[in-house]
Amino acid sequence: MTGRRAARRLALELLYQWDLTRQPLASLHEGDVDPFALELAAGVVAGARELDRRIDAASDDWPADRLGVVERNVVRIGLFELEGGEVPAEVAIDEAVSLAKRYASEDAGRLVNGILGRVLREARQP
Repeated sequence: MTGRRAARRLALELLYQWDLTRQPLASLHEGDVDPFALELAAGVVAGARELDRRIDAASDDWPADRLGVVERNVVRIGLFELEGGEVPAEVAIDEAVSLAKRYASEDAGRLVNGILGRVLREARQP
């Protein structure tokens, strides 16, 4: 597996399994895992409660526990990357929207874009 886009897909797969089973990440895969995918998934798992709180605050109609498993974890990944500052905010949002469209639906892509865009706008306000 090469590239961050592929690593994000793998991180989403791991997070999907984790969200449903709450098993440790290490038990959810065999063999070597892309280090970026594992770092991303581990960071989301470690901060899931706070990330969900941020989702709740940014989304009036779609709190974290109301989102589907895929959508919730895509938004978590996007928030984690936005807050990490390692990639430009626009890239973090675009990658999250792409994941949502690929693994959920066009509507999920719009929802993810709306939540992450609101978080970004609020973070940039003085």
